[in-house]
Amino acid sequence: MEQSRIDRINELARASRERELTPEEKEEQAKLRKEYVAAFKASLVAQLDNTYIIDEKGNKTAVKDRRKHRN
Repeated sequence: MEQSRIDRINELARASRERELTPEEKEEQAKLRKEYVAAFKASLVAQLDNTYIIDEKGNKTAVKDRRKHRN
């Protein structure tokens, strides 16, 4: 997510503490927050896809493989 969009989320959060946001600002804030959460989740999933667990025998298992076996 672009830094300018994160800055806008923060601007709207500061404004909401000082005054009531307009309906347009509330809608923009909700949209930006939703976009931020989606980007955060995608980043976390990508990180987990590149994470491995090494057991006591030295076997390396991808976290994504372990998630498939637990379901």
